Amino acid sequence: MPDGSQITARIGPNAVLQLAPAMDRIVGADTRRALFAPLGFDPLPDSNAMINEARVAALHGALRQQHPENARKISIAAGQGTGDYILAHRIPRAAQTLLRTLPARVAAPILTRAILAHSWTFCGTGTLAAKSGPPVVFTLSDNPIIRGEHATAPLCHWHAAVFERLFSRLVHPRSQAIETTCCATGASACRFEIDWRH
Repeated sequence: MPDGSQITARIGPNAVLQLAPAMDRIVGADTRRALFAPLGFDPLPDSNAMINEARVAALHGALRQQHPENARKISIAAGQGTGDYILAHRIPRAAQTLLRTLPARVAAPILTRAILAHSWTFCGTGTLAAKSGPPVVFTLSDNPIIRGEHATAPLCHWHAAVFERLFSRLVHPRSQAIETTCCATGASACRFEIDWRH
């Protein structure tokens, strides 16, 4: 597996690929193709190839601009799909079983370290840091998927959904991820709190 220095300005394909089935379900395949094609994503990219993060950002931005009424729902579904893909293909079954048997306070730091170690796959040239919890807090500086965007509320529903899916499956089923600050609203970093003490 390449390290971050070898994939400058690139991000993992799930940032695109998981949007496709989510859009197909929610707004239809024709609408999805109309969004994807002008940006060079029809046909869909190779599932094993990293993608220029600027193109990914353009796709997510176009989704928010052209489908504001469904963008949040689609992004959440795509984030859940990304989490499911990671569970199915990237984390060994034995490791998943072990995490599920551990107390949440023990499993959470292990999963957090694993996420940080592979953050380049879904954060691109952004910088991900974390603080142990609960709540576990991830801060993503210079998030490439919303770089240059301006909004009155946090936009990173895809990232939050990825975090929530992984923690709810491997740490505690009541885990929830909430983006509390966002670069798009003028914050210095996108901040995600994951807590299971509800």
